[in-house]
Amino acid sequence: MGVFLLGILDASLLFFPLGIDLLVVVLSARHHNWWAYYAALAAFGSVVGCFTTDWVGRKGGEEGLEKRISKRRLRFFQKRVQASSGVALAVASAAPPGFPFSVVVLVAAALKYPRAKLLGIVGVFRFVRFAAEGLLAIQFGPKILKVVQSPIFEGLIVAVIVVSIVGSAWAVYSWRRGGR
Repeated sequence: MGVFLLGILDASLLFFPLGIDLLVVVLSARHHNWWAYYAALAAFGSVVGCFTTDWVGRKGGEEGLEKRISKRRLRFFQKRVQASSGVALAVASAAPPGFPFSVVVLVAAALKYPRAKLLGIVGVFRFVRFAAEGLLAIQFGPKILKVVQSPIFEGLIVAVIVVSIVGSAWAVYSWRRGGR
């Protein structure tokens, strides 16, 4: 259930760097037979989280994006999404953490890309991403678990949680402020 909930948060407009990816990797490394289940839960959570991002993008439209994203960055994503929305969504969904996934979803939604297609593409390609992570975790499981149990990793997790809370608070603040 935690994988599903973190998948929702990860695909929303909140800030959770690496959270879902680390959870899928650690769980798959510990429970090899469940990797596909974890990947499916994470992908389904991402689809649900994307629904909220899609809703915000459609509600605000292009005008809303112009208030929240720099003009240069917005033009870049508009060109990519208008030229081939499905491909842009697939690449963003399968790309590793750090890729601006939510921005691509927002732009596609603001440009009125069909919701069913958007969520379908996200679901399929997020599953591919999380399945690859799960399979890699099985291959390198003992090494991963050794790292996870180290004090340095525990400190890293605390740092990621703090950054996530601060980043999410900033995101909510800036979105609320930009909407006024």
